[in-house]
Amino acid sequence: MMQRCIALFGLAILVGLPIAVLWLQQAIREEMTTPNTLEAPVQYTVAPGSGLRQVAQDLHGNGLLRHPRYWTLAVLWRRQQEQLQAGEYRFLPAATPAEVLEQLVRGRVMLHTVTIPESWTFRRMMQELRRHPSLRQTLAGSSEAEIMAALGTPERAPEGMFFPDTYHFPKGTSELSILRLAHRKMQQVLAEEWEQRAPGLPYASAYEALILASVIDKETGLASERARIAGVFVRRLQRGMRLQADPTVIYALGEDFQPPLRRAALKIDTPFNTYRHSGLPPTPISLPSRAAIHAALHPEEGEALYFVANGDGGHHFSATLREHNRIRQLLRRQRP
Repeated sequence: MMQRCIALFGLAILVGLPIAVLWLQQAIREEMTTPNTLEAPVQYTVAPGSGLRQVAQDLHGNGLLRHPRYWTLAVLWRRQQEQLQAGEYRFLPAATPAEVLEQLVRGRVMLHTVTIPESWTFRRMMQELRRHPSLRQTLAGSSEAEIMAALGTPERAPEGMFFPDTYHFPKGTSELSILRLAHRKMQQVLAEEWEQRAPGLPYASAYEALILASVIDKETGLASERARIAGVFVRRLQRGMRLQADPTVIYALGEDFQPPLRRAALKIDTPFNTYRHSGLPPTPISLPSRAAIHAALHPEEGEALYFVANGDGGHHFSATLREHNRIRQLLRRQRP
């Protein structure tokens, strides 16, 4: 009788085990393919060293899983427990637990952005990077020379060496990493534009073109004027005339500058004062755009050697000093 009971019990196990396995597989399948019922995205950070069970419980607490144990079994079954990547994630409404798992395994973390506008100075750019809440600060106390040495170009001043753009990054990225991206992109853009430059330009190197591009960007915000202003500056350089560019003097004054630019400021003795010194300033004065670099390397042909702001965001251009002075006097009379 005992042997018969044991045999029947064993038979029940043999019959019931496959059924139980099938039932568990079906439960896991339903768990992994059922979308969440969230009404808004959820942000969740997987800390380095987080265990699988803890992650499952956190995801459940955020409404992303119905049954964390089934999700945990699915991860173990797929042998992906060691593939979950730390980071800050953003999970969307209606995402399935399978999609959540794929996002964690592939490390598709939430990206933050930092925008570096054209015409900013290096100092203004560093202020933005240092106050960004999602960037990790590693350069506190570093000098400009130390920063450039870390980027592999210790011989260059930092001004103008970073490409103005919007950069995307995961939380915890260092500000040095953003600088490295912007520095590398500026080198790439400058090399591409230099390769396609017009003939006969008065530059000894691509760096000199970068310097003039930074002045062009500061002189005008109108895309239609960049090549024309570039033409004026290139002709002045070719004829040995001084650039006489107000933005270079303003850059030299730094935080001491209070608009408008006074005549006395044009007499300050600094290499950046293009009213007193011939040729280009020693470094760029801002972060130039690609459009300004292109204009510096493809200046518009013409006779103009002078220009003056017209008060509407644009400029009047003149071929002679006499005409230039006449227009300036006319503009002064029109001012209230």
